[in-house]
Amino acid sequence: MISTVSLPASPKAPPCPSSSTFPGKAELLACLPAELLQIDPAKAWGSLALSLGLSLLAYGLGTEIPLTPLAAPLWLLYAVVTGTVATGCWVLAHECGHGAFHPNRRVEAVVGFVLHSLLLVPYFAWQRSHAVHHANCNHLEGGETHVPPRSDSPAGQSVVALSGWLGPRLYGIQSLFTHLVLGWPLYLFFGVAGGEEYGAPTSHFWTGAPFRNGSRALFPDSYRRPMLVSNLGVLAMLLGLALASVQFSLLRVLLVYGLPYLVINAWLVAYTWMQHTDTNIPHFSSGDWTWAKGALQTVDRPYGPVLNLLHHGIGSTHVCHHINPRVPHYNAWHATRLLKQSFPTLVRYDPTPIHRALWRVASRCAVVRQDAAGEGFFYQPQKVNGH
Repeated sequence: MISTVSLPASPKAPPCPSSSTFPGKAELLACLPAELLQIDPAKAWGSLALSLGLSLLAYGLGTEIPLTPLAAPLWLLYAVVTGTVATGCWVLAHECGHGAFHPNRRVEAVVGFVLHSLLLVPYFAWQRSHAVHHANCNHLEGGETHVPPRSDSPAGQSVVALSGWLGPRLYGIQSLFTHLVLGWPLYLFFGVAGGEEYGAPTSHFWTGAPFRNGSRALFPDSYRRPMLVSNLGVLAMLLGLALASVQFSLLRVLLVYGLPYLVINAWLVAYTWMQHTDTNIPHFSSGDWTWAKGALQTVDRPYGPVLNLLHHGIGSTHVCHHINPRVPHYNAWHATRLLKQSFPTLVRYDPTPIHRALWRVASRCAVVRQDAAGEGFFYQPQKVNGH
């Protein structure tokens, strides 16, 4: 017998506004005055000093923790704190990728490249795929990252079968694990959760076969040289870690670098997942999608003053970021207020505590379906076997 399982409450999915309800791109951009795009080098370098300084301090403390089983609680605390702090460096590299960190593009590229290479991120390849994500936000065919499967597609039917077999609780647990632990490397190496127009798999490390199967190339031939430079940056970091293993021991490097690395990746995926996914957030197919509709389907969430300080507000000002990613993080708060004043019914904010919202997304957001033409594709409540 098939029965619907009782799941945590979530915001009701409203009827999706028609295209005429949404402003155009020019109207959205006009809400944010030009002075918000002005870069303040002192604030930019100050933010970098905060994130990099705290990260170096945290990693340095990790070199002093004993390599003994009794120190396991200390290592766990170290991983969470250091990974959380170092995520701020990831966010600033992300800002470099959008041209919002420094007025000198060469300086900006160097900062972004170094920060991301230290975190094993292929900077220039990521910069390209992330630009595609911004240009096609919540587009089912052309979108990039966190593109959901449709319920009637082969991939969607497999997900439906898995979620039905596991049930919402076990499915939520496995979804949290696959996203937060495996999600980032799977995306970099194989393009998991990327848009269908780019084919599957895709890779941030190689543009040729077997990673070029879609109707559009995620990485055109012109990106081969930047991709090579990105790869060299990652390889240089891996070489540095190998030399450190020889000097200090492999276990020490795995614990000091590897544990926070997992936490950084978890924060990164959690932020992007929560910014673009929920039961009331629609995705659009080509016939219904517009840039403005897609950009306004992002959501701001309450991460609190400490995380907003350490991570430069990336999770609480994300709607503004999708309207104009060249707004520096220290101006994004004011930009968010201006957007809410201009479009109070279209700028999304979900006050649900983060841990509850994360569980809702993990346990309820599996596949999308369109119930009526023009209303977008929404995540569907799961049904599982049971009495």
